[in-house]
Amino acid sequence: MEYRALGNTDLNLSVVTFGAWAAGGWMWGGTEQNNSVEAIRAAYDHGVTSIDTAPVYGQGLSEKIVGEAISDIPRDEVQILTKYGLRWDTDKGHFRFASKDNHGNDIDMHEYAARESVMKECEDSLRRLGTDYIDLYQIHWPDPTTPVEETMEAMDRLKEQGKIREAAVCNYNVEQLKEAEQYHNIVSNQVPYSMLQRDIEEDVVPYCIEHGKGILAYSPLQRGLLTGKMEPGQDFSEGDHRADNPYFSDENIRRTNAFLEKIYPIAEAHDATLAQLTIRWTIQQPGITIALVGARNEEQATQNAKAADIKLSDEEIATINSELDELELDLG
Repeated sequence: MEYRALGNTDLNLSVVTFGAWAAGGWMWGGTEQNNSVEAIRAAYDHGVTSIDTAPVYGQGLSEKIVGEAISDIPRDEVQILTKYGLRWDTDKGHFRFASKDNHGNDIDMHEYAARESVMKECEDSLRRLGTDYIDLYQIHWPDPTTPVEETMEAMDRLKEQGKIREAAVCNYNVEQLKEAEQYHNIVSNQVPYSMLQRDIEEDVVPYCIEHGKGILAYSPLQRGLLTGKMEPGQDFSEGDHRADNPYFSDENIRRTNAFLEKIYPIAEAHDATLAQLTIRWTIQQPGITIALVGARNEEQATQNAKAADIKLSDEEIATINSELDELELDLG
């Protein structure tokens, strides 16, 4: 495993970080708690020390699973990354979308990062995680209803209290990063990035490189599409958000699989799976600090961790990028 310092901090993260969204079941058609705990522990056994979660993942379930999984591990040997600002239990803030919880009940998502809300969320997360501090505390989505200064003042207070080590953001554009940075040291930005979704290369990546900010790439496997294991007519479980996602149309699955066939010889040369090749490509891209990768079981977690053992040459990266330039998806 490799470890990289996050931005301008002494916080070192494993380049393959366990992404615990699917562990919470919400929007993934449910979860098996024991399997998720075992997956996190298997990842740790293979050098994955960083775990990224959020309160909204299963409405608290993902954080509880993470807490259980790390309960027997010395706290200073793992880095807990969690979030705030996406609430399902209040109608305050900015309505984002309607959803259903793991039990099929209707819930509404609100972006809300007012000071008192942030302080409450932090206490709730600490309790669910079974810890007294969070290594990286990230606003989940920008909240257009709360002044950024107010949200960042909460970060100041939490850091003074020792409840968080560092503050970060997710899903911020460059202008939003600049604004937040006026009030608190923002050490990283967590954004979607994969072979199929590279828009951050235009402005977010150059800005973060220039200003010493880390980039946490989420969905590097494009939610499973880049594993090569999906086929047209893919059957998704009830409640799985991918069923209506344009990336998973039959035609886009066909086009993606054709691309993966072209780069498979590179994976084969490294005795690697397509998923491992994709993860390694991601963490070798300019400005990318780590890749967040989910796993449903021990085997997936172990395979993901082993992606860090691969080293791609400049020529192999160029070959992959050349094939990507030829790939066109119909996203509507």
